[in-house]
Amino acid sequence: MALDTLAETAPAFVEMANRMIYATLTTVDRRGRPRARMVHTLWEWDGEHLVGWVGSIVTPMKKAHLANNPYVSCNYWDGFEVYDTCVAECRAELLLDEKSRHEGWERFRSTPPPLGYDPAIIPQWADGPDSPAWGVMRLVPWRLRVFPGEFARSGGTKGRILTWQEDA
Repeated sequence: MALDTLAETAPAFVEMANRMIYATLTTVDRRGRPRARMVHTLWEWDGEHLVGWVGSIVTPMKKAHLANNPYVSCNYWDGFEVYDTCVAECRAELLLDEKSRHEGWERFRSTPPPLGYDPAIIPQWADGPDSPAWGVMRLVPWRLRVFPGEFARSGGTKGRILTWQEDA
């Protein structure tokens, strides 16, 4: 299977993921068992680099999962008429230093809704970016897949599935 370039795939991924906003993010525990949760994501593409962000409630489980295995899967699905799907397989880093927490807070707060939001609406984060429960997860994809619903609905005559993977 021929892979697409990041320059082709990233803009289509960002359009789709940032339209859907919510993803199922899956981590893996030390026994190799997956754990999924819904997260609010924000993706940025500068023409060269693709980075995703998640405002994250800091839990011992999430910290342990990422310390043991820093890879996550983010799966998006628009099941309301469109049936678009996209997936980002990523290396994840939970950023807990003061600078990253403040920058992440401002990134979400200053982005217009519905993609952006005021993190202070979450009760655990009411104290602002210095709240012990606030963390920022940085996602750097190593593989992307963008599957437009129109491709499936048309029997493959409309749209195109895009797949990118980082060089091994």
